[in-house]
Amino acid sequence: MTFVLAANLLAPNAGLIFWMVLALTILLTLLGKFAWPSIVGGIEERERRIETSLTEADRALAQAKQLQADNDSARRQSEQQAQAILREAREEAEALRSADVEKTRADLAEMKESARADIEREKRQALAELRAEVANLAVNGAEKILRQEIDAQTQSRLVNDFISELPQN
Repeated sequence: MTFVLAANLLAPNAGLIFWMVLALTILLTLLGKFAWPSIVGGIEERERRIETSLTEADRALAQAKQLQADNDSARRQSEQQAQAILREAREEAEALRSADVEKTRADLAEMKESARADIEREKRQALAELRAEVANLAVNGAEKILRQEIDAQTQSRLVNDFISELPQN
């Protein structure tokens, strides 16, 4: 008997086929009218959200890349500025050092020249004092020798002649 029932289930029955086709048609019509627009709308909404998310992700990625490029550019610019500042500082230090060296050399040259001038002045003064002393000694010696033979005016003339004959160093 079970075999007969199983055979009946597998055998096509026109009434059963009609009702199944009708039920399937009604189901598909109801699904198409009420459920399908919601399903399609949900799928389209999901697709739109996914596309929006992808667009926003692409925009965010582009912004991140731009920020990274800007940061790299700013970092390179900062490094260049730092190098320029260091180079300037080195150049200024070198200029100051050179200026100090030149000032020291100029001061030394000035000191040498001042010392030479002092030496020359002292030398002239010593020579003048020496001439005066020699003239005085000569006058005193000549005065003692010629005391009675020469008067004061002749003596003064002789001393002046003697002084003028001395070497002029």
